[in-house]
Amino acid sequence: MGNLDAKRDWGFSGDYVEAMWRMLQADKPDDYVVATGETHSVREFLEIAFAHVGLDYRDYTVVDPAFIRPAEVELLLGDSTKARTQLGWAPKVDFPGLVKMMVDADTARLRGEVVTA
Repeated sequence: MGNLDAKRDWGFSGDYVEAMWRMLQADKPDDYVVATGETHSVREFLEIAFAHVGLDYRDYTVVDPAFIRPAEVELLLGDSTKARTQLGWAPKVDFPGLVKMMVDADTARLRGEVVTA
């Protein structure tokens, strides 16, 4: 892994598709930011993902300097106020729920199950 302290605005694609659908229903086109408005670190992602399967991420994660970006953006955070107020949109899947969905999809694939969202 690279920088575990990098913070990102993680969101569920299904929520973002709903935002796009709402944009298409608007009377006139406009620009919107679609984001959760929350940041979580890569470390938090790992903590939740590994804990979801009963493991401690520290036992399985190695930070490799080769994966640390030279021009790392420490914080990426979107402000979706306009989409929320004008389109009535808000994300439904929270960060822990998103991480667990991703882990569940990967473990289902490992078991040979068909995954649908």
